[in-house]
Amino acid sequence: MHGQRNLGCAPEGVHSAQCTDNEPGMRTARRAQCAMHGQRTWDAHRKACTVRNARTTNLGCAPEDVHSAQCTDIETWDAHRKACTVRNARTTNLGSHRKACTVRNAHQLILIFFCFFITKKNLELFPYALPPELRFKMFRALVSGSRRRNPHAAARYMQARNLSFAQNKNWDGVGVQQPQPWTKAGRLVEAYRTHGHKFAQIDPLSQWTPAEHAPELSPLRHGFTSDSEPVESNGIFGLPAETTVVELQAALRKIYSGRISVEFQHLFELEEREWFAQRFEQLSRENFPAGTKKRMAELLIQTQVFDNFLGSKYPTLKRYGGEGAEGNLIFMDQILTLAAELDYHTAVVCMPHRGRLNVLAINLGLDPSYMFRKINGKSEFPDDVKSTGDVLSHLSASADLKMGDKKRQIHVTMLPNPSQLEANNPVAVGKARGRQQTLKSGDYAEDTTAGDGKKVLCIQIHGDASFAGQGIVAETFTFASLPHYSVGGSVHFITNNQIGFTTPSNVGRSSVYSSDISKINACPVIHVNGDSPEDVLRATTLALEYKDEFGKDVVIDMLCCRLHGHNEVDDPTLTQPVMYDAIRRRPSLPDSYAKQLTEDGVLTADDVSRIAKEYDTTLRDAFNNIDKFKPKAFHLEREWSGLVQPSKSITVWDTGFPIDALKYVGAKSVEAPKDGSFETHRHLEKTHMKARFERIKEGTKLDWATGEALAVGSLLLQEFDVRISGQDVGRGTFSHRHAVLVDQVTNTRYVPLNHLIPDQEAKYEVANSVLSEEAVLGFDYGMSIESPKRLVIWEAQFGDFFTGAQIIIDTYVTSGETKWLVQSGLVMLLPHGYDGAGPEHSSCRIERFLQQTDSSEVSIDGDDVNFCFAVPTTPAQYFHLLRRQIVRNYRKPLIVASPKTVLRLPAAVSDLSEMAPGTHFQPVLPDAAATDSKKVTRVVFVSGKHYYTLDKHRDAEKIGDTAIVRVEELCPFPTEALRVELQKYPNAKKVIWSQEEPRNMGAWSFIQPRFQNLLGVNLTYIGRPQLPAVAVGIGAIHEQQNKDIVQGTFA
Repeated sequence: MHGQRNLGCAPEGVHSAQCTDNEPGMRTARRAQCAMHGQRTWDAHRKACTVRNARTTNLGCAPEDVHSAQCTDIETWDAHRKACTVRNARTTNLGSHRKACTVRNAHQLILIFFCFFITKKNLELFPYALPPELRFKMFRALVSGSRRRNPHAAARYMQARNLSFAQNKNWDGVGVQQPQPWTKAGRLVEAYRTHGHKFAQIDPLSQWTPAEHAPELSPLRHGFTSDSEPVESNGIFGLPAETTVVELQAALRKIYSGRISVEFQHLFELEEREWFAQRFEQLSRENFPAGTKKRMAELLIQTQVFDNFLGSKYPTLKRYGGEGAEGNLIFMDQILTLAAELDYHTAVVCMPHRGRLNVLAINLGLDPSYMFRKINGKSEFPDDVKSTGDVLSHLSASADLKMGDKKRQIHVTMLPNPSQLEANNPVAVGKARGRQQTLKSGDYAEDTTAGDGKKVLCIQIHGDASFAGQGIVAETFTFASLPHYSVGGSVHFITNNQIGFTTPSNVGRSSVYSSDISKINACPVIHVNGDSPEDVLRATTLALEYKDEFGKDVVIDMLCCRLHGHNEVDDPTLTQPVMYDAIRRRPSLPDSYAKQLTEDGVLTADDVSRIAKEYDTTLRDAFNNIDKFKPKAFHLEREWSGLVQPSKSITVWDTGFPIDALKYVGAKSVEAPKDGSFETHRHLEKTHMKARFERIKEGTKLDWATGEALAVGSLLLQEFDVRISGQDVGRGTFSHRHAVLVDQVTNTRYVPLNHLIPDQEAKYEVANSVLSEEAVLGFDYGMSIESPKRLVIWEAQFGDFFTGAQIIIDTYVTSGETKWLVQSGLVMLLPHGYDGAGPEHSSCRIERFLQQTDSSEVSIDGDDVNFCFAVPTTPAQYFHLLRRQIVRNYRKPLIVASPKTVLRLPAAVSDLSEMAPGTHFQPVLPDAAATDSKKVTRVVFVSGKHYYTLDKHRDAEKIGDTAIVRVEELCPFPTEALRVELQKYPNAKKVIWSQEEPRNMGAWSFIQPRFQNLLGVNLTYIGRPQLPAVAVGIGAIHEQQNKDIVQGTFA
């Protein structure tokens, strides 16, 4: 009946798909739907639905884009909207109109409850359980009463889904239709696409399947009554047009429940789901040419020869071989070949220990002599290079490879890795992001930026137990689509040997698959049997094509096994006797695949023997060349050429900048767009922007944030990129930075320092991070090691929170250079200071960092310490520290115990003259107030904001016999500068170290032996007593401790 017009809400594209006369698969639906209107063609039906008569009101509920598609007889949307809004006295507005549409009659109310019940039970299946004429009534009834912001969203989603199947898609590579999704055959196909993985044969040991039963795959569930029931397949999967349920199910099992399976129906976008199904079904029927199969056999034979060679020459070596997981090499070869063909410039790889040596030697072409030299106890670096080195399983390499038949070049970097599993993930992503920025792939200036991923490929290889168990995996996944962290997708490959050391997977995780954590980002997952090399190749192809098409992460879960225990001297039968009985009886993959190809006539027995013999000869030649082999240091090549290893003495670097240029930068740092389109916050404009402009104009009393802005801006003018990352860094935890201005009307972000000059090349990337420390710091470390021409800063919200990133600090920041010769200029800002904020908001644990330095207690430090630790107390000192990171000819991590209350302290200001050319950072600041050094009987050494507390008390009490000397840099320890200060005060009777921190914390345990051994001074300690917690949480006790420290210092 015209008053209900069920098709009135459907978009034009759906009408055209449903009501056409020339598609046999839709005739029943067309006749059922169009008969209600007495129309037999789409054109007539569309006109009838558009302007039926003056009583037509149902279209008034449709969203604007649906109206525009339906109302072709109405000149404009505005006219139609008015007509729908005030059609007659009974329907005077859209609100009452919707109510009229919602409760049209009792028939629709019944449908609403019916739809709600089915929708709640299974939103994906319910449309297909009804005949078309009821299905579209149900759509309309369901959504007309919806409380969604777009009341037609559910209907439009389901109609679009139907439309995608109704169209002539090239799903199976031969240009034929698939069964319609509401038919019984269509429902069965959808069930296998969703649940087929549950019965997949992906375990090479045949001991595990994901599910014991999957009722969703039963034909009975989808309306079939017998196995022999005929099915209109439309030629799907190469089946005859008329087939049976058994034949259809067999084809579906072969594709979705074989030795490769997929999980993709959870993808959010319909386009991605359709693409994934189409491409997977195409790949499942592709046969590989003989050349591809020979290449796979060659890789497998070589890796077996490699493992056997090492096993025979070094039987007790813990090499973490690739036996049982040989598919790693097929994955790596295929992904690098495809990446080169797709014009990727660089691949950044992170990989744990399992099979790492095999990949380095065979895929990346690392000279085996390099490994043999290391195994024999020698350094992996030249003898004249200062390094502690790392273990064999952490070796790394970079290479320019020519891949595939076309010999397309791609630069591949496998990063060094620590033993802390998965810690390498964010480092690899950061390195890839940094490489994208170096290659100008993407825009990195404002808040909406993301790497496009078209030039740099990030490959992350994982272990199954660590992928499921380590929290840093989930933290790193959060970067996937975030501004300033995205790399346009990573390809993840899980080497799933189904055990973690001795812990089986059923007690190592709660999820079915080790890959399930990736679903937090709705990543597609490809499960593959590691003993099926051709399916590993298919999985790799599908993964990279998806990543390249959609710029999103994708996961390959390769189930395999581990021939030996966790290492080659471990006995796994102590804890996994059944598993290892199956492993011992299993033929090796290289042997079985070579045998298969020999039987198929692709290879001959002579070919297999030749490949093995040639690679064995290569290894023997390398083994015999160990004593002659001279390793090369790769750490100062490419972008890093021109830099040096730091010297054994402390050097001073001129880090000043022309004052006129600094004034220009300072003014620009608070300048909003001049066209008047940007509305700044009124309070910010007064207290921050105008105030800074006035101070810059005068050149005096510059605060902390201004000093930072001048350092950053001056580096940008010198064409060095700068990045600051961390929680809330745009504004600053303490609302002091305001590097990003926010339009108060449009919410638009604007970074003034990115607009210093026209066509500015260098960028200031202000990255407000996710609420994570470990992964974010790892990411920024990765950014810092990519190029020496980028200053990368990570700021903790409070200094105490660095503890969440302890693994990155221990294994990368403080030790990366000595282990791997990888220089980093990363800056860590850790707000520190005892302000009564309690145990977790007071200390950046100065003592822990100082304990990790290689500073000497008995000899004078040089620039070659493993990192620098500073506690600057003035904006000028901070300015020079930041610029020094880039100006000097080597890179060192800098850890700064940065201030909190000092950020706005009137006494903690600097003049532009302190930043002029010829000025530099001073590791020790003399006491300018101690004008008569001969009267000084007490010398107090101090670091950080504690100086201002003591200085204020000295002034208030008019104490004239005390000099307060600030130690601004603790590591490298400034022995000579301190000696100069001590010599100024010949009458000093007491030398004190005063600190806010407890005695068992802070710098005391670091300072005391160096003063005694290097300067011959016995310090007196003044500070808090030993405490188990960093600080007290009781205000009265905190205040009393402060008084005791001040009084004790001057007693």
